[in-house]
Amino acid sequence: MQTLKSLTDEAIGLAQGGPARVIPIVPAPAQSAAETEVARQMQICNACRYCEGFCAVFPAMTRRLDFTQADVHYLANLCHNCGACLHACQYAPPHEFAVNIPQAMAQVRGQTYADYAWPPALGRLYRRNGLTLSLALVAALTLFLVLGAALQGGGLGALWGADLGGNFYRLFPHNLLVGLFAPVFLFVVLALSMGVRRFWKDVKPATSGADVSAPAATEAAHDVLRLKYLDGGHGDGCHNEDDAYTLKRRRAHHLTFYGFLLCFAATSLATVYHYVFGWPAPYEAPSIPKLLGVAGGVMLVLGTIGLWCLNRTRHPAHGDAAQKPMDLGFIALLFLVAASGLALWLVRITPSAAPALALVLCLHLGAVMALFATLPYGKFAHGVFRTAALLRHTTEKRQPNPIGLGSD
Repeated sequence: MQTLKSLTDEAIGLAQGGPARVIPIVPAPAQSAAETEVARQMQICNACRYCEGFCAVFPAMTRRLDFTQADVHYLANLCHNCGACLHACQYAPPHEFAVNIPQAMAQVRGQTYADYAWPPALGRLYRRNGLTLSLALVAALTLFLVLGAALQGGGLGALWGADLGGNFYRLFPHNLLVGLFAPVFLFVVLALSMGVRRFWKDVKPATSGADVSAPAATEAAHDVLRLKYLDGGHGDGCHNEDDAYTLKRRRAHHLTFYGFLLCFAATSLATVYHYVFGWPAPYEAPSIPKLLGVAGGVMLVLGTIGLWCLNRTRHPAHGDAAQKPMDLGFIALLFLVAASGLALWLVRITPSAAPALALVLCLHLGAVMALFATLPYGKFAHGVFRTAALLRHTTEKRQPNPIGLGSD
């Protein structure tokens, strides 16, 4: 069947008095069952449009008459899974149309995490066994660090009560830590860059093909930082386990997101202190890196506890049950990093807890390394792809509507 574009080009050729343009038809990529289901439901939604003001998905939908694989990937990552459209839909199950946009989009999103992962095999592994793999990585890396420190320090027994004087570098020298973590960090940057590059290359032609302008980038950044589309489209929040609106998901996401940023800022500032000013760690409580790290750690602990509880209680119709291990794995890793970091700070300033300092340090470093090793393959990648989708949305909405119907 000819695409809408080829039919349009043929009509233009006839209207201009010339022969119909012969457009070679390139077969579209075969869609998966999940992608086909999203396309089916979008066709129904495009005829109804009751939810057009809820979020960015529905205005973007009105700019399309058919939904290719690239369109589906774009819309799925634009969806924030707030659940508002499911609760408002007159065609939701048990209606025979069985429209459930949050669940259908979630299934495709999970597929895109694996499809765009680099290397792909790691994406598939983490998707199937996220929670188990996350906890196993923490345990394995912590044990590796404990054994490595024990071999240098006179055995496992010597680690308990090791006199570090509050200085972590006595157990793991600074250059050793850099040698361990720098390759992991660079791999994360490379893997995420490769994944989002492929995603961008696929969805850009389907979203007008225009380059991102400064106003579009500013609007997208504003929407990302505010988590705008977790307000349910009306400011009262999302649904979770029932029909009641709640802002808990938005608040838990905010705590987690900004807690992570504060912790990253603390580490980045400490790096500047070390290499630019020659002020090596550890830093005392009044220092800016310590204040940023403690504040970020507390926010991360509170945010991840909230996300864990909401994930466990959310109605199954609101998402993809197959992704729960991946979701919970990422939440668990963030919690372990934050909790072990706060524990490390408390142990260091509490003389009676000093004997546990070396073991807590190994646990924290193991959790951090496990988190970074899995960042490109789970919910962190979801944040990157969603940001890219929002950038394409704020760019596309500034272009003329290609079908002349509806409005943004």
